[in-house]
Amino acid sequence: MKILVINAGSSSLKYRLFEMDTEKVLAKGVADRIGIGNSFVKHSGKKEVIIEKDLPTHEEAIKVVLSVLTDPEAGVINSAREISAVGHRVVAGGEYFTESALVTDETREKIKDIIELAPLHMPACLMGIDACKKVMPDIPHVLVFDTSFHSTMPDVAKLYGIDYEDYKELKIRRYGAHGISHQFISEEAAKIIGRKHFKLIVCHLGNGASLSAVENGKCIDTTMGFTPLEGLIMGTRSGDIDPSVVQYLAHKKGWDVSQVISYLNKNCGVKGISGVSSDFRDLTAAAAEGNERATLALDMFSYRVKKYVGAYAAAMDGVDMIAFTAGIGENTPEVRQRILDKMDYLGVKYDKALNENCPRGEVVRLSTKDSKVLVYIIPTNEELVIARETLRFAK
Repeated sequence: MKILVINAGSSSLKYRLFEMDTEKVLAKGVADRIGIGNSFVKHSGKKEVIIEKDLPTHEEAIKVVLSVLTDPEAGVINSAREISAVGHRVVAGGEYFTESALVTDETREKIKDIIELAPLHMPACLMGIDACKKVMPDIPHVLVFDTSFHSTMPDVAKLYGIDYEDYKELKIRRYGAHGISHQFISEEAAKIIGRKHFKLIVCHLGNGASLSAVENGKCIDTTMGFTPLEGLIMGTRSGDIDPSVVQYLAHKKGWDVSQVISYLNKNCGVKGISGVSSDFRDLTAAAAEGNERATLALDMFSYRVKKYVGAYAAAMDGVDMIAFTAGIGENTPEVRQRILDKMDYLGVKYDKALNENCPRGEVVRLSTKDSKVLVYIIPTNEELVIARETLRFAK
């Protein structure tokens, strides 16, 4: 059974085709610059090709994707009819969606109702869904939400200290994000630990970053909140901040609320602290050359992660495993070292030489035999989770 996974952005459409009998990736690629000119499709199947073609809409983009998937030279299938179902990544599910769901008129309308929870992402998700449904109307389409994994958070963790009636009416609460990745890491960690009952802290560290506390495979807390702005310092996001700063910035800068929120999302984080970049490769290089602000940015990012690890260990009354994933978590030893050093209170011990030279793209155990807590690097695979969920619902 072949499943096509779609991740639609405002001007892009990433895709991956799986053979689910083996969970093998048959082809992958991206349609880029949709609707803004100089558009193209970069495809990797039997061979790699770049197709330069005007893509005014997502519908045109998916037509080109299907064309290249069935191309005799570069494609991997003979006909689009070989695709049994399509899985769509959706950023926010609100309180409507606590698990994946089939695309229907009803679920589409519910997505429209929660666009405000992720206004930068949700309209693009809808465009991708509508385009794929129009081009492939006779097969199941499945919605897989980045918030569903966090829907198991108890009220004590997910609610804010605001008037309870405002929560009930306006649904203002913590939803989290990166749930598809947190779910995958939790499932992989369960296999490694070898039992159903375990306490896990997942460190999804990328340009957008979040932690989750997972008990027996269920999320009990996560760092992102009503939007992905809450929590850790990130590439360009401020993370946790006193809400009064919004009013103060608006007054001092002459901005409205939207301008302040845009600033906190796009101009802050390690980019704003360092003055160098939001890319941790640039930060570590600058820090190695003695750039004090780059070093400060790395220290602040790592400190916030370390602080949340401690908080989640307290919330769960211990931890069996700390798992690092995503671009920074998997590939930046300087950050992992800053986080893992001075965790004697948890009994964390790790191989520093291995941390500095561990292979990329592999599951690696960093903790030593005498460590009380397992420490692992586990590469994430969000597309595979979407494919598995799509297969489950399509059946």
